[in-house]
Amino acid sequence: MAVVEVQKEGKIIIVTINRPEARNALNSEVRQGLNQAYADFRDDPNLWVAILTGAGDKAFSAGADIKEFRPGPSAATVGEVLHPDHIWKPFIAAINGYALGGGLELAMQCDIRLAADHARLGQPEINIGFMPGAGGTQRLPRFVPRAMAAQILLLGEPINAQEAYRIGLVNKVVPLDQLLPTAKQWAETICQKGPVGVRASKEAMIRGYDLPLNEGLKLERELAQTVRMSEDFAEGTRAFVEKRPPQYKGK
Repeated sequence: MAVVEVQKEGKIIIVTINRPEARNALNSEVRQGLNQAYADFRDDPNLWVAILTGAGDKAFSAGADIKEFRPGPSAATVGEVLHPDHIWKPFIAAINGYALGGGLELAMQCDIRLAADHARLGQPEINIGFMPGAGGTQRLPRFVPRAMAAQILLLGEPINAQEAYRIGLVNKVVPLDQLLPTAKQWAETICQKGPVGVRASKEAMIRGYDLPLNEGLKLERELAQTVRMSEDFAEGTRAFVEKRPPQYKGK
C-alpha cells in the first residue's frame, strides 16, 4: 500500500499521507511521494485544487520519523523539492489530528487550513534539543502574532484547535466527520472561480508578502494585466452580462 495516496474527484485532488500506524510520520518515502503528487497536480491542467490530509483520525502528521532523524549533517537532497506555497494552484490542509513539527510545517505550506476539533498543533523540536528546520521558524511568525509564535517554538507545547483558530493559524474548526466534506466544499467553491485569476491571486499574495508596498502593487498590476488578457476573464465578464454561470477553462 502506498504511503501517499492520491484520489481525484473532478478538478480536485486529495493527497493523503498513509502511515496511520506511525501517526503519518514523514519519512523519506513519504516525502518522495508528496513531491511526486505535488508535481502531478502542478502539471495536470484538469486539476485545480488540492486537499492534503492524513489517514485515520489520530494525526495529520506527527512530524519527522525519528527513526530517520539522527544527529549530524542532513542527507543531500536529490532533484527538485516542491512545496505547496511554490505552486500557484490552491492547497487546502485538512488537519485530522496531530500536526506537529514537520506536520505543522507541511500544513503551513498550504493556503487554507481546516482543523478537526480534536487537532493539536505545535513545533516540539525544542524538546529533543533541535529546532524546526522545514520552515517553522519562518512561516509561523508570518501567520500569527510574534509572541504566540515564540510561545509555540520555544516552549515546545502544542496548542489545541480552538486556540489555533483564535490566533489565526487555522481558518475553521469543525467536527472530525465534517472535516473532509468541508474541505471538499471549499475546494468546489474555489473551482467555480476563474482558475487564471485564482492562481494569479495566490502568486501575488505569496510573492508580494515580503516586498515593499510599491513593489507589491507593481507585481499585482503586472499579474492583473496578464489575467485581463485571459480567456477566463473574457468568459467571466460575458457570463456576468448574460446572467449565466461561467464555463472556465483555465486559459
